[in-house]
Amino acid sequence: MNYSCPTCLSNKIIKNGSTHHKKQKYLCKECGRQFVELPQKKYISSEFKTLIDRLLLEKIPLAGIARALDVSYTWLQNYVNKKYEETPREIKVSEKQKGKSTIQCDELWSFVGKKENKIWSWLALDVKTREIVGVFLGDRSKKSAEKLWDSLPPVYRQCAVCYTDFWESYTGVIATKRHKAVDKKSRLTSHIERFNNTLRQRVSRLVRKTLSFSKKLENHIGAVWYFIHYYNSLKSVKN
Repeated sequence: MNYSCPTCLSNKIIKNGSTHHKKQKYLCKECGRQFVELPQKKYISSEFKTLIDRLLLEKIPLAGIARALDVSYTWLQNYVNKKYEETPREIKVSEKQKGKSTIQCDELWSFVGKKENKIWSWLALDVKTREIVGVFLGDRSKKSAEKLWDSLPPVYRQCAVCYTDFWESYTGVIATKRHKAVDKKSRLTSHIERFNNTLRQRVSRLVRKTLSFSKKLENHIGAVWYFIHYYNSLKSVKN
């Protein structure tokens, strides 16, 4: 028998019954993998899935990933659905001591399904560490501003000075003495505005004019959180 195991490449292969389509099944005596010759379904290894996970962090639509990697779009969509569903919706940042800190907040718009259905990504960034320390996705109301504030770790809610634009929803949510509303010319919100650009460049469904927009709200939210966790993991290593 000239077959080799697709997992460990061993030639110690024996016949092992047949499928319900009458195709011969084989068993690897080295690793225990069962397989058929010329399978219709492609075996997706853990290494291959790791590659897909990395590509999800780049501005590549799912259809593009499916074409480049020669995988089923349906399989890829189901894989991404599960990954985004399992992505935590809580911020993870390096441990901070109580003391003076500065954060910048801003809102980034995108849409799900159609442009009339706008979704706003509310973000807060630590000026010193450059970590994203607060996230909420919703509308642009005061309630969403409150959700952003609630998403911040307690040390920021207690001590941080917060710079925002003049959007009215922030008023009353952040303590007056620590809320600084400024315009763009001040450059006191430049870091969070720069991150907004990064987010649009790396998450294809956030590009303003795109065919890669989200059709499902949960995936839209999951994609944003997925990139933010990755982004913060890089910042925590540097800090």
